Amino acid sequence: MGQLFGTDGVRGVAGRDLDARLATNLAAAAAHVLGGSRASDSARPVAVVGRDPRASGEFLEAAVVAGLAQSGTDVLRLGVVPTPGVAYLTDALGADYGVMLSASHNPAADNGIKFFTRGGLKLPDHVEDEIETRMAAQAALDGWPAPGGPAPGAPGRQAPGAPAGLAAGPGIPAGGFGRVRDAATEAERYLAHLLSTLGSARPLAGWRVVVDCAHGAAYALAPRLLAEAGADVIAIGVQPDGININAGCGSTSLAALQAAVTRHGADAGIAYDGDADRCLAVDASGMIVDGDQILAILALALNESGRLTGGTVVATVMANLGFRLAMTEAGIEVVETPVGDRYLLAAMLDGKYVLGGEQSGHIIMLDHSSTGDGMLTSLHLLATAAARGQSLAELAAVMTRFPQVLVNVRDVSKEKVAASAELAAAVAEAASELGESGRVLVRPSGTEPAVRVMVEAADAGQAHEIAGRLADVVRSAG
Repeated sequence: MGQLFGTDGVRGVAGRDLDARLATNLAAAAAHVLGGSRASDSARPVAVVGRDPRASGEFLEAAVVAGLAQSGTDVLRLGVVPTPGVAYLTDALGADYGVMLSASHNPAADNGIKFFTRGGLKLPDHVEDEIETRMAAQAALDGWPAPGGPAPGAPGRQAPGAPAGLAAGPGIPAGGFGRVRDAATEAERYLAHLLSTLGSARPLAGWRVVVDCAHGAAYALAPRLLAEAGADVIAIGVQPDGININAGCGSTSLAALQAAVTRHGADAGIAYDGDADRCLAVDASGMIVDGDQILAILALALNESGRLTGGTVVATVMANLGFRLAMTEAGIEVVETPVGDRYLLAAMLDGKYVLGGEQSGHIIMLDHSSTGDGMLTSLHLLATAAARGQSLAELAAVMTRFPQVLVNVRDVSKEKVAASAELAAAVAEAASELGESGRVLVRPSGTEPAVRVMVEAADAGQAHEIAGRLADVVRSAG
């Protein structure tokens, strides 16, 4: 990976790390890389662009659309729509690629740009690297600062090793400038697709559900989805003002949802994050049902119906030990990946598996979606409970969550920690102490300057004691 792309696109504080010029230049570079396959065709490449309701999304959307159209790409502007909606519509509309403007569960000050290839798949690392290379080379020609540093060359001069076909200054693309069309009504196509994945009409009839949309991208669609599936819906977090996204609401802050579920006597509650690519749930008593439990419920249901390909589910290294034990008891194999839905998807595509997910609520149901989809997940979770005539609490009891302690050790050298023989010995000792009733995981963070220490044990006190001990060793090593 290069300097610009992180684990899920390009993110930063809007207007500072991620400004209009960067967005325009990034879009232009992406247009040349992702739309390059159409270079010999008479038709121009087509891109769909969506965003969440952050105030900064308005100027960043304008910048991205400008960069794409200037580079000869026709743009379908979707407006406010969930990230999985952009992925689905990239495929459904036959677009060459898709762009989503969102920082997911991050606060309103942040924003991000992520891309989808033809078919609605996230970009592989080597394609992101190619976009960065293109962007840096164009910076050398035009004299604007390259990502992560000052302008690498004089204006108007070809940068060494730059991709062919670059030219200094603006120019008219061979196929002409791209045209921009508003396509907000295409969200109806996405909604219809989600409803079509159900086995029966209105499976949630008789259920009262509170839905918290985090003042985010699902604020208009999610309540409609569950209502059209038959539920009596009470919606909160559905008044986005550009700055209240994820603020004390949604999947990162469940207290408001828990209170609303108990206050309204609802059967269940669903919380999405800002771009609705994940969801968490609470049962009728307000108890949290996390991503591991949701994944377990869906895995068991698919396995019993013979639709769990290879009897296998894909999960990350952070999946709770209780999830793993529940899957073992059910005879379901677990394939393990690093943290991040991009790694889940890669493993699923490689093994042709249909279900994967992580504790945060990113669940991928590959028969219906090419990425994590909170609205899809919530629909199938609730439909499973309704079809079985069970409460969400009864379904969630299929696994017992082991106490899990996570300590983030900051301001240490990840390289020194990784090479520490003392830490390796301490981890081995802790694993031996826990035996089969616990688990230890020490890993560098992919998003922060920190090393994460995770300990699971049947006894919470033991988990805290071991995690603290290992954290001290990490600080000493780094």
